[in-house]
Amino acid sequence: MDMDDDLPRKADDPLAQLLRQDLGPLSLADLEARIEALEGEIARIRSKIESAVNHKASAEALFKR
Repeated sequence: MDMDDDLPRKADDPLAQLLRQDLGPLSLADLEARIEALEGEIARIRSKIESAVNHKASAEALFKR
């Protein structure tokens, strides 16, 4: 699977809009706040991925018996 397969396909998708946003008009404080929010979102996503991987591994172990 290509990593681009996970990117949003619709132009009105919030992630697609975020990626297209012009950062020029933002102040340093706005940019710092944006980084902090995105880092928090990255941590939340990584936690979800870890949970899904653990859940899958548990299910596979259960059904291998």
